[in-house]
Amino acid sequence: MAEPILSIRDLYLTYADGTEALRGINLDIFPNEITVLFGPSRSGKSTLLRLLNRLSDLTVGAQVQGEILFDGADIFDSDVDVYDLRRRISMVFAIPTPLPGSIRDNLTYGLRMAGLRDRIVLEERMEVALKQAALWDEVKDRLDSSAFALSGGQKQRLCLARSLALQPEVVLLDNPTSGLDPLSTATVEDSLGELQKEYTIVMVPHSVQQAARVADRAAFLLDGELIEVGPGDQMFVRPKDQRTEDYVTGRFG
Repeated sequence: MAEPILSIRDLYLTYADGTEALRGINLDIFPNEITVLFGPSRSGKSTLLRLLNRLSDLTVGAQVQGEILFDGADIFDSDVDVYDLRRRISMVFAIPTPLPGSIRDNLTYGLRMAGLRDRIVLEERMEVALKQAALWDEVKDRLDSSAFALSGGQKQRLCLARSLALQPEVVLLDNPTSGLDPLSTATVEDSLGELQKEYTIVMVPHSVQQAARVADRAAFLLDGELIEVGPGDQMFVRPKDQRTEDYVTGRFG
């Protein structure tokens, strides 16, 4: 088995009011896999996802104990460039938020901010990212039209493409199909299988059913604790922990 690209060790997160959001998390995330974090509301799955690129830094008073190793180095070390970390471990949120301007502007903004100025390279990176997000065929003839004119599903894939244009190593997806119609959801899910050939994906799914469809590896969280982790084809059919089985069979949550 390949070495993990991310290793989470004895991870705790405590908020300013003393609430423990995560307790003793240990989890390995392997390259070119889709790892799904699932569980009921307030189980800590989105919190854990946000920790993976230090978005927790934006929560006033939050205290982190433990470590998250990325390519062997702790992301919480004082010498880590957080902006570079967030380029290498990129986040796509549940609610798509296109930038003001055109589709082209959305795809090239981050690249320009990173110092890329070559027009040909910008166009190539934009096209590749839109194809990876399964959006190119729908927008290639209107790249200079407003991004706000896109449908909800298209906006979500635009935000995914904007992330991919920066060529991250890990893509974090927080409930990326919530609010999308079934056709758009299927399109996003289909693109994940292609994306994992080049990227490592960590995802909080919309439902247990979605988790079962896309997961190579699945981790079940409950009340801030990691209850069980295993291959996707086993976790949703033969979970080892009774609490996991109760959740995936709909007895609670």
